[in-house]
Amino acid sequence: MGLEKASQRVELAKRELAEIEKQELEAKQLRDYVNQLESRAFELAETQREIVEARAIIEEAERSLLLNADGNALVEKESEGVDSGVERLESITAASVSALVGSLAGLPISFTQVTNSSELILPLLVNFVSCALFGVTYRYTIRRDLDNIQLKTGTSAAFGFVKGLGAISVGPPLELNIESFLSHASNAALYVSENLLIFLFAAVSLDFCFKMGLISPFPMKRSDSKYSKKKDEKKISLFNQSGGKPVCLTVCMVSLHIQ
Repeated sequence: MGLEKASQRVELAKRELAEIEKQELEAKQLRDYVNQLESRAFELAETQREIVEARAIIEEAERSLLLNADGNALVEKESEGVDSGVERLESITAASVSALVGSLAGLPISFTQVTNSSELILPLLVNFVSCALFGVTYRYTIRRDLDNIQLKTGTSAAFGFVKGLGAISVGPPLELNIESFLSHASNAALYVSENLLIFLFAAVSLDFCFKMGLISPFPMKRSDSKYSKKKDEKKISLFNQSGGKPVCLTVCMVSLHIQ
């Protein structure tokens, strides 16, 4: 009799233990499910925050595009009606100023590379032509973004590197030894530094002329006081009388005289 009761109590304890283990398992599964829900809720909140940030960035980009479009439309509207001959004359004036200043800046460098005056003609001519091309390119590249220092220095550096590295090709060929490599590297650094100096001088002179109103950035504005109808007609007349191919220094002097 006592043994049967003991057996019943053991069976009852086993059933209660199994029930407790089942409840613990269900509680653990419930906790895991709650943790998953919390994790998904956090991910959802992060996604919503990223969407809000992306929407703000898109709205800011749209506002910037609208502002840029309005600014470009305003510039185009202001530049409408400006004679193309005046634009070409302004580019020639920029080329003249750049060629003059660049040639003067390159004179001390050329003096160190020649032994007589006849040898000075070729480097002066090369500097004059390259700086004239730089002046035209600089005006069309910078346009009316006169405070963009990266664009201005980048344009000067591009011309300096191309012209400086191009000068190495006329020298002795590169040999597969350390002496030849070091010689070409030092010459490249010297040529690039010299040409960077020349084009930086030309860029500074053009930037000064732009900001002082001596040369108009591209595109020109009808509202610029220096481009009144009378001055436009005078410049175009001088440009047409020269057959469209005036000497650079003459154009520069004429332009300054008109100011």
